[in-house]
Amino acid sequence: MKLAIKKIILILVLVFNLIPAFSQEKNEKISVEINNLNKKQIIDLLEKKTNYRFYFLENWLDDSTVTFNFNNATIQQILDTVLSGSKINYYVLNDRNIVLTNGNLIKTSIYDNNSTESDDAPVLVDSNRGSNNGIIKIGKEEKNKQDQYTLTGVITNDKNGEPMEGVTVFERTKNIYTTTNSKGFYRLKLPYGANTLETSFVGFDTQSEDLIMYNNGKLNFSINEKSEQLDEIVIDANRTRNVRQTIAGISQIKAQEIKKIPLVLGERDILKVAITLPSIKSAGEGSEGVNVRGGKVDQNLFLLDNGVIYNPSHFLGLFSAINPFTTNSLKVYTGNIPSEYGGRLSSVFDIKTHDPNTKKFAGEASVGPVTGNVNVDIPIVKDKSGLILGVRSTYSDWILGLVDNKDIENSSVSFFDVIAKYKHTFNDNNSLKATGYFSQDQYQIASDTINKYGNTMVSLNWEHRFNDKNWGNLVLSNSRYSFDIDFASDDTNKGFNLKYRINETGLKVKMKYDYSDTHKFDYGLESKLYSINPGNIDPNGANSTVVPLAIPEERALESGLFISDEITVSKKLNFNVGLRFNQYLALGPSSQRVYQDGAPKNETTLVNTVEYGNNEIFKTYHGLSYRFATRYSLNNTLSLKASFNKSFQYIHRLNNNTTATPVDTWRLSDSNIKPQEGTQISLGAFKNINGNDYEISLEGYYKQYQNLLDYKIGANLLLNENIETEILQGKGKSYGVEFLVKKNKGKLNGWVGYSYSRSLIQLNSMFEEETVNNGEFFPTNYDKPHDFNAVLNYKFTERYSFSANFTYQTGRPITYPTGKFIFQGAEFLTYSNRNQFRIPDYYRLDVGINIEGNHKIKKFAHSFWNISVYNVLGRNNPYSVFFQTNADGNVEGYQSSIFSVPIPTITYNFKF
Repeated sequence: MKLAIKKIILILVLVFNLIPAFSQEKNEKISVEINNLNKKQIIDLLEKKTNYRFYFLENWLDDSTVTFNFNNATIQQILDTVLSGSKINYYVLNDRNIVLTNGNLIKTSIYDNNSTESDDAPVLVDSNRGSNNGIIKIGKEEKNKQDQYTLTGVITNDKNGEPMEGVTVFERTKNIYTTTNSKGFYRLKLPYGANTLETSFVGFDTQSEDLIMYNNGKLNFSINEKSEQLDEIVIDANRTRNVRQTIAGISQIKAQEIKKIPLVLGERDILKVAITLPSIKSAGEGSEGVNVRGGKVDQNLFLLDNGVIYNPSHFLGLFSAINPFTTNSLKVYTGNIPSEYGGRLSSVFDIKTHDPNTKKFAGEASVGPVTGNVNVDIPIVKDKSGLILGVRSTYSDWILGLVDNKDIENSSVSFFDVIAKYKHTFNDNNSLKATGYFSQDQYQIASDTINKYGNTMVSLNWEHRFNDKNWGNLVLSNSRYSFDIDFASDDTNKGFNLKYRINETGLKVKMKYDYSDTHKFDYGLESKLYSINPGNIDPNGANSTVVPLAIPEERALESGLFISDEITVSKKLNFNVGLRFNQYLALGPSSQRVYQDGAPKNETTLVNTVEYGNNEIFKTYHGLSYRFATRYSLNNTLSLKASFNKSFQYIHRLNNNTTATPVDTWRLSDSNIKPQEGTQISLGAFKNINGNDYEISLEGYYKQYQNLLDYKIGANLLLNENIETEILQGKGKSYGVEFLVKKNKGKLNGWVGYSYSRSLIQLNSMFEEETVNNGEFFPTNYDKPHDFNAVLNYKFTERYSFSANFTYQTGRPITYPTGKFIFQGAEFLTYSNRNQFRIPDYYRLDVGINIEGNHKIKKFAHSFWNISVYNVLGRNNPYSVFFQTNADGNVEGYQSSIFSVPIPTITYNFKF
């Protein structure tokens, strides 16, 4: 009521003073000193020092302060300076009354000779969230208007204030649209005058706003999640991105969209969902790591809030080490990796946690047969800062009794992980995020050996927006991975304790510059300091005869300078080009062994050992990585994409088993171990059907490698001071075709994917001991040509649904014994060429029933039940195949499996 009365007074002042208002010159000179005053204080000062009286609404004025010194200035000069950059316009009446308006100009034919409009009655409204029939007025109205103005803003989740990526913002009647970036930011050019803006995002209510564009301005949206319901299974909420984005080979998975997929032991696992995509293959059931487009396990970069995770798995590879309740999304780059990422050849798994809820206390928890999980969001300062805390642990020893191996029934496996994230928003342009992560696994399998391994990661991310075109991120991170093998036995004198550690500290500056609608630049620099303790062993127990040994520490500095440009030639044609200059410095202290030229590396060809001091550079590698991608849209629903990129990798994971294990070690490139190099070319077609309800993609790729690591037969990789004598480096190649079809809407939804791929390596040398399979290309340990996955969900009602997950893979290569002979009374086996045969093919079917709680909005918690059966067919899939000589002297093959029976689980989840 009070505000309405003030508006009436302002209008009356204008009406009674409008006609004579334009006949008087306003040339009175004023001298005034303004020292750190806000606009209200300036107005009070002017009223005190002059005869002018101001009419306005106080809620239009912000609290920003200014300092100016005016000497013999007119009132117009003072107001033009003081109100510059704000939405406030003004009009000086003839009786020394000054009316302020929030954005509007007061127009008459006398005042504005350029106006083609009829005389307007003065309208005074709050243009932030308008009282003029809900219309929002953007910007400050100017006399000389433009045809178009730029509207910017940030779209956040109303529930927790988290920025929303991939939200479509559009003016429906004018066919103008854009999408938000990873920070929730959008930019849209709109015509002068009236517009209606809408937001669209799967799982969220549509928000519509009527607005008038007077000038460039900002408009933020806070959008609401739809009420609890059985979400459709989709990989990417922005269903047109697969056609529109320039770079192919990007998959984005939202954490809230995977809860209906039946997975092992009922544990929601975003990384396991990623394995169902055609380009990504599991290294094997019960093994750690993935193979992407024929690449090795170590060629994948796993990032959690910009910090590296070296072992992203729990429970011998059965579970992801990333808490699903704190995870917001996973973006996987398998094709053209952006230039900001370096150090890996095959892929980047960019995992982001969700931002804390700064509005209210909230949480989520689950209770399953193997794990318990709880996550809470704690507001610290309302709408400013908050904290996420997630804890997950296991009570899983009973599950080992189901493993088809009598020797390990009494074994034990346990793990836990803790993650915390703090975010503080200082203002619209500055925010700070801090993430801490710790995980620990311990297992004891059929022996007196206790194995422990774990990750520790801390990252700090300062985000700054310089203006609407320039953003910057400063990221500081530290990552550590370690394992500890503790063997103690009263029956032997061989007790030992073995430790290994890798530590990485990184600094990254990433800048983004939206130069124009045609060019959008990303550029910056990154540096990583590696410190590796390759292992040390000590005796365990008073009677142990183990000799202590410590392998010298390895250190190196890897740096990169990168830039990329997203080039929009037209609506049909886009390019993304990027360069990354890499430099790798191997640092002392170190003892580098020098071997005879033109001879194999072994103890007999060692000619010298060179010592290097602390931080002394003893080896330098550098190279130029280039990335090129293009997209051509044949129409709005069909596009063709191509890409080409080259990458370098300076760190290597040593493993001569058929699958990756938690006790694999990492080593750095040095004088004797060269960095890996890889190039990839890909081509794909992407099609959306029936209004984006269906997505179809077909991609082909070809990759080449240099200095790919493999090993001599029987290589000893752990605690080896001369590791280069066990390593072979050669050429590699992989190629394949990937097909994916997704259904995004309807009672039946999900995706079906198939890939045919090959991964080959060539180890050829002039020396027989460094040559494998006569120097010809042969399958790698992870070559699995056929891979098929189907993930489907059927909604019976809004509360009940049925899910199924089927997977099939060709068996991985293996080397079989093919004969035996007797020499000097001893019997020996002969073997086939390396990886000449294959273990049996792998297939598995999982099913699940999903039950939502009721959809009442006002209740303490929203619940969700998942009843699933893993390996419902009871398939005895082989984990490994091995051979033993029996009592009769015959060699027999044996197969070990992880789960050979169906595994039913019931998991209860609830949000509060």
